[in-house]
Amino acid sequence: MKYTWLGHAGIRLEIAGEVLLIDPWIEGNPMFPADRRDAVLGGATAILVTHGHFDHISGVPELARELGVPIYGIADLMGWWGASEQGVETVGFNKGGTVRIGDVAVTMVNATHSSSVMTEAGPVYTGAEAGFMIAGEGRTVYVSGDTDVMADMGVWQDLHAPEIGILCAGGHFTMDMARAAYAASKLFRFSTVIPVHYKTFPLLEQSADPLRAALPGVRVLDPAPGETVEL
Repeated sequence: MKYTWLGHAGIRLEIAGEVLLIDPWIEGNPMFPADRRDAVLGGATAILVTHGHFDHISGVPELARELGVPIYGIADLMGWWGASEQGVETVGFNKGGTVRIGDVAVTMVNATHSSSVMTEAGPVYTGAEAGFMIAGEGRTVYVSGDTDVMADMGVWQDLHAPEIGILCAGGHFTMDMARAAYAASKLFRFSTVIPVHYKTFPLLEQSADPLRAALPGVRVLDPAPGETVEL
């Protein structure tokens, strides 16, 4: 299993023969490793999106057309794209539901945030925000999406027992490093934690050191954008 950070909340996850791009915001993302674009996007088999904010879905239909891959996400947003975006295959599902992507099982779970796109007429609802439990190779990865800490997380530990947590941790718009550490230590039993949704803008947290210090005995990974690490 391999993980590559695409900058901000973007993730490339190689698992059980699949290459999943999660919230791949490319154009306009100051953290995206543009010099390694072909390498970090090549071989993708599917795109997953957690919610409708621009820093998670901007350019995703165009990228799906370019790569020739389907997009998976909340039914409302997938229905909209499926009807309005020519040449884009979408698979909509909802919280508690599971889809199969080859030998990978993806279960959509709750998040607490918001989800909309801005138009000239104001914000347009794009379905609820979510996270994913991604199971393959006998292991489970939790991708939090944008969220705060929730008591729900304790239930997911019981149901899914994720070994790896990819957690938003930048603060301001999501939980910060301290709150992500609380979730990881009190509600989950991760062996590996990876922070995302930080460093991108000055108002976000800039270092993973507080997360690492708060989780002794847990492998906290902090790769540079474009760097691939083994999980």
